[in-house]
Amino acid sequence: MGGDRSIDQTVELKVRMDCEGCERRIRHALEGMKGNYRINPFRYCSLDGDGDERAGVRSVEVDPKQKKVTVEGYVEVKKVMRRIERKTGKKAEPWPYVPYEVVEHPYAPGAYDKKAPPGYVRNVLSDPEAATLARASSTEVKYTTAFSDDNPNSCAVM
Repeated sequence: MGGDRSIDQTVELKVRMDCEGCERRIRHALEGMKGNYRINPFRYCSLDGDGDERAGVRSVEVDPKQKKVTVEGYVEVKKVMRRIERKTGKKAEPWPYVPYEVVEHPYAPGAYDKKAPPGYVRNVLSDPEAATLARASSTEVKYTTAFSDDNPNSCAVM
């Protein structure tokens, strides 16, 4: 009777998504996922006879701008990651989370009040011709390389 049970939790993952099709495939792969919960027909049954209400994924949220997938329900992190990798072929990793207690406080008074010792900073003259050169912004580079043949992680539209 003491079967394996997942706890109700929120799983946040980082998954690389290039287009709306990737987002749709990830959502479709996770929506029908059942949790790691052995259903005992004599226990935890709902009154209308639908079975266990607590097993599986309750909701899936996909944020393509942050490349973040949030899954709520009775699931395990490793199983959700495996499901995404198996069904979509995309690599999933835990969302980068650093507990507040672990991080040192860099904004403490006096941390940035120190000046560099003499000899470590040199005088740099600004070049007026260099300012007129065209530079590609990071968003332009992302748009041009998203569908490039050289990018192995890009989506193929054809």
